[in-house]
Amino acid sequence: MSNRLDQEREATLSPIRMEKAMKAIEEKGYTPIQVSDTQINFIHYMNHKICYFPYSGWASGSTIKDGRGLRKLLRQI
Repeated sequence: MSNRLDQEREATLSPIRMEKAMKAIEEKGYTPIQVSDTQINFIHYMNHKICYFPYSGWASGSTIKDGRGLRKLLRQI
């Protein structure tokens, strides 16, 4: 048995959230790089890397406040 709660739900929602996040980041003028099935990276202010995980909504990077949610990430960049 896996530690993930609902792998079926994750498998269904991940591609949708990935596509939505990639599009939203592009619309802000950044070039998103899909690193894996679960992670998007892009370069923000002064060449600092931002990592975003669309399924969980977690964003992390030195030029933003780490947190959860695509809307919160988009407000910061």
